[in-house]
Amino acid sequence: MSGKEFESLEETLEAHLPEAELKDVRRLLFGKELKKLDLPQSAIDAAADKEFDLKGYVFEAMPEQLRPPSTVRVGLIQNKIVLPTDAPVLEQITALHKRVGDMVEVAAMCGVNIVCFQECWTMPFALCTREKEPWTEFAESAEDGLTTRFCIQLAKKYNMVVVSPILERDEVHGGTLWNTAVVVSNNGNVLGKSRKNHIPRVGDFNESSYYMEGNTGHRVFQTQFGKIAVNICFGRHHPLNWLMYSMQGAEIIFNPAATVGALSEPMWPIEARNAAIANHCFTCAINRVGTEYFKNEFTSGDGKKAHHDFGHFYGSSYVAAPDGSRTQGLSRTRDGLLVTELDLNLNRQIADKWSFKMTGRYEMYAEELAKAARHDFKPNIIKE
Repeated sequence: MSGKEFESLEETLEAHLPEAELKDVRRLLFGKELKKLDLPQSAIDAAADKEFDLKGYVFEAMPEQLRPPSTVRVGLIQNKIVLPTDAPVLEQITALHKRVGDMVEVAAMCGVNIVCFQECWTMPFALCTREKEPWTEFAESAEDGLTTRFCIQLAKKYNMVVVSPILERDEVHGGTLWNTAVVVSNNGNVLGKSRKNHIPRVGDFNESSYYMEGNTGHRVFQTQFGKIAVNICFGRHHPLNWLMYSMQGAEIIFNPAATVGALSEPMWPIEARNAAIANHCFTCAINRVGTEYFKNEFTSGDGKKAHHDFGHFYGSSYVAAPDGSRTQGLSRTRDGLLVTELDLNLNRQIADKWSFKMTGRYEMYAEELAKAARHDFKPNIIKE
């Protein structure tokens, strides 16, 4: 995209469509209209003072006779890096801790129970460069590293589950690097970690220079506020990856990501929403924001001229529900906090209505996938 980045699809539509047409366009793009969450004025003022976007929405379920509402408030945080990419490593990490910590404080004002940060949130997304130094120095222990200790403090202070995607260094296995999400309970205990299942090999995404596919499978974490899973970044392009988290019982699946407009933006509003529909669960898509510049030029062997940046990370974080509705996105250009109140009863209500899992032919799929994965597989094509 040339010139100045536009703020958001939603603001562009509001600026140019008559109200009557805008209502129908929103219905098609976002599903049923959601109520806006009544956020405290103190949070609104704090967000304005700290210069980040703050939005809030409510997903409601039908009242039931035997089950009370199962409501949880989720917070998604998207942000730019704070310091230049050539600043000292510890200073960059510390600055991001401060920035995101301030945003978590506002999330607490809004009553958030579970907060999720963007992919590799403590560092620039330098995984395009193929350089090892200084970027591997951002890697840290998932169990007791600097960032996990910081998140434990946040969790205890605000009674909040924290999902913290980091670059992990696994000292137990020779210092191996992984792209990992750490889940800290609201009591401050490290519930566990979930590693990225799918590694991209497209465009400037040179991540396999640093780590390979994860080995933790499709873990689901039972928290006080619901069962959650973390489908990191490129996993959103794989429908079976979403499916397996859902099959393990996830009620909310987070998708912390780092992706740029030239590559994936037309796909972004669709994929997490499709996954919510297909799997009878809530999905939360979080993308970083801004353009990050690196001192040394890099290429990706695609014939394009060497460049200093990855492109524009377009933010636009959103939450989608199993009935096909979704929130409007956060800004494409600004830091932001999206607060969403979910009634998890909606998952079963929509499952009862559409019965995608009941009508799924999983035994048949499993049998045919097992055959397709074999080296001697022959497609079942009937020829004349």
